[in-house]
Amino acid sequence: MNEDHPRGVSLENVKPCYNEAIDRIRYEEYPMLKDTVYLDHAGTTPYPKSLIEQSSRALTRSLFGNPHSHSSSSQLSTRRVEDVRLRALRFFNANPDHFDLVFVANATAGIKLVAECFRELEGGFRYGYHRDTHTSLVGVREHAAEHHYFGSDEEVERWMRTLSAPSPDYDSGRAWLFAYPAQSNLNGRRLSLAWPGRLRFAAHSTNRCIYSLLDAAALVSTSPLDLSDAFSAPDFTVLSFYKIFGYPDLGALIIRKDSSLPLRRRRYFGGGTVEVVSSANESFHVRKQSSLHEQLEDGTLPIHSIIALDSAFDVHEKLFGSLEHISSHTSFLARRLYEDLSSLRHANGHPVCTIYKDPTSSYKHSLTQGPVIAMNLRTSKGHWISNAEVEKLAAIRNVQLRTGGLCNPGGVASFLDLAPCELRRNFSAGKRCGNEADILEGKPTGVIRLSLGAMSSLEDITAFVQFVEEFFVNHRSAPEPISSVYSTNPIFRVETVTIYPIKSCGGWEIPSRRAWDINPEGLAWDREWCLIHQGTRAALSQKRVPRMALIRPSIDFETRVLWIRYTGRLPASVPNEISVPLSAAPETLEYPPDQRIEACSASHVCGDSISAYTYNHPDIVSFFTTALGVPCTLARFPPGSLSRHSKLHLQRPKSLNQSPTHPTSSAEPSTPGAFPPTPPASPNHSYPLSLSNESPILAVSRASLDHLNKLIPDNNPAPASVFRANIILAPSGPGPEVPYDEDHWIGLRLQQSHQTDPSSVERGNDDITTTDLDVLGPCRRCQMVCIDQTTAERREEPFVTLAKTRRREGEGSKVFFGVHCALSPEAEGGGKGKKTIRVGDWVQPVRKGEDWAG
Repeated sequence: MNEDHPRGVSLENVKPCYNEAIDRIRYEEYPMLKDTVYLDHAGTTPYPKSLIEQSSRALTRSLFGNPHSHSSSSQLSTRRVEDVRLRALRFFNANPDHFDLVFVANATAGIKLVAECFRELEGGFRYGYHRDTHTSLVGVREHAAEHHYFGSDEEVERWMRTLSAPSPDYDSGRAWLFAYPAQSNLNGRRLSLAWPGRLRFAAHSTNRCIYSLLDAAALVSTSPLDLSDAFSAPDFTVLSFYKIFGYPDLGALIIRKDSSLPLRRRRYFGGGTVEVVSSANESFHVRKQSSLHEQLEDGTLPIHSIIALDSAFDVHEKLFGSLEHISSHTSFLARRLYEDLSSLRHANGHPVCTIYKDPTSSYKHSLTQGPVIAMNLRTSKGHWISNAEVEKLAAIRNVQLRTGGLCNPGGVASFLDLAPCELRRNFSAGKRCGNEADILEGKPTGVIRLSLGAMSSLEDITAFVQFVEEFFVNHRSAPEPISSVYSTNPIFRVETVTIYPIKSCGGWEIPSRRAWDINPEGLAWDREWCLIHQGTRAALSQKRVPRMALIRPSIDFETRVLWIRYTGRLPASVPNEISVPLSAAPETLEYPPDQRIEACSASHVCGDSISAYTYNHPDIVSFFTTALGVPCTLARFPPGSLSRHSKLHLQRPKSLNQSPTHPTSSAEPSTPGAFPPTPPASPNHSYPLSLSNESPILAVSRASLDHLNKLIPDNNPAPASVFRANIILAPSGPGPEVPYDEDHWIGLRLQQSHQTDPSSVERGNDDITTTDLDVLGPCRRCQMVCIDQTTAERREEPFVTLAKTRRREGEGSKVFFGVHCALSPEAEGGGKGKKTIRVGDWVQPVRKGEDWAG
């Protein structure tokens, strides 16, 4: 028996071996994995088709009642629940004489139950938790009288050695609870399973109260857990069955009966846990005593999920045999994936992947390492690649993975060398769970996690490695030089002007002869409305709801209404077009007062909290909900309520004439689409926003679009509409078109003239009206550009080609196309009337190093 891992758990006799039957099993049992590379088994593993079929048969062939009754259907439920409870204990070799199992929603619910029971102990409890613990275990410290963070295995070992000596810290009578994971959910490292037994030995020899709480959720997803030795087993073990079987959504708390006293002392009682209760003046109740689980399972159990769990055991054994077999299969794949990723090199020899593996673990031994890889990617120059960019491309290639902090704060902080002060600073800089602020102050804030499961295949490994090679490996030792950096012809013309009255819906192209107002927050009527989810109040986006592209708004100034047409199919009972008044005044709506516009209420747009008017008439709600298949309604950003501003990275110095210079190494040749150095961020001026994502106005160059389309394979050009620009600028006059000239702009001067000769603009004709726009920076792109704005269908292009040609070095390798603009503050206060734009206007760019007079 291995010193650190009890019998049956060490897997010393399990050799890595590929399951040759996987291809057949996937074809027959996992149709949802077709054309998908699924690498998030640590989140949840997919469920087999036969499990759903078998559990459905079990539920349709018998009638199951509430177990708290005495009818035949209720008694059947009770018998089946207890049978499944026993089967679950035996699955982990836990003798029911020594262990009890409490059904809970998931592992976190089991942790919370233990924490709440310990909180009620007289004098409270001391709590120790390991660096690698999941957030759910870290949260227990808020219930503890005292808590301690163990930053390493060595620190735990030193602590355990002190337990054999007398100490006032341990002799105070206050109970200790020590918690840790059997396997890190961050990188799959496996921790010692001998610690609970050693703690128990120390507690017994010194007559102290020291308990262990083991989070086994990550371990048991692909490996066995043997609790046959009750003395060395954890006092409390939590796990989630859906991580093993995919279904049902159910967890368990396995309790060592000899350690159950703290749980029996809890004060709360729920339905089904007591024999008698008095709710009158005398507070009197008697708890059930026949079993521990009867005291802790409050209310009616999820009986149908528990019955489905019985089917899960059957199907799992039929398909995969045992967790030992799964461990052998996944260990083989994990080693292959680790070796393949470790071998990836850029042309200059620099490694592509930084893999976060503990020195004590090895992918050659399942004893120390589970089938999980945590990593980040670097460019050939050593810069970090944004995990958000990896996810965007993964979504296009149908690769399912997970990025971020992974609910493992200690592990992430340790591997990424993030001090607590840096975490606070990152939070102040806008870092939030799930957002794209994943590289701050030159450090990543999260990782990429790849996790394997029972039905993972060699094809998954090959496909992911090829994915990394295609998009993130630089196969050229140096970029190809070109002769020029930007165009010598500075004049452009406005080709189109488009507004998007409803955020993320179709655009409305402004008639060519019409001058359109430019306001500080953007073009007039642009993104003044949005669609919000009726439950979360968050604004909807095409990224998640592609059919929003089929909603086409247009403005009718004669009737003063916004017409909204849906170009897809709707039921005959729902009109394909509705209208709302342009006025925000409730009385302009011809509806009863209680069905007009709801007063300003809290909503969320791009992570910002805003107040918006919502339209609550059933016809409006029905139109949008039916069209999109999402419970939503129309909302309006109140005019003049400019509580949103351009994002921090798009804020500019107040005077463009003060634009700093940025030295560029002459030793590095430039390439088509390569970027000049980025100006440092300045907090001096931010620009008001309506409901646009990052800036008031978005402009795209026709020359850049034409160049991009030449690079897209299979003669499949991207229409300009997918970039959802407000302004498309076309080169004017003779001379070659130079793509990505806009990378060098800091401003645009719009010049309206009745003359058709562009030279009149250069001569400074007095009859010309000028409007100045600041260029704030390049537009970060995502896979939303792959949504066809005519059909709402998703494609791979143009984002795949953009990712290969328009990635900015040193900024997380984000993908850029187009530029953000805003009305210049000087133009706002110019005192020359409304600023406007129209098709045909001449546009003179101002480049870095120039000023408005240049």
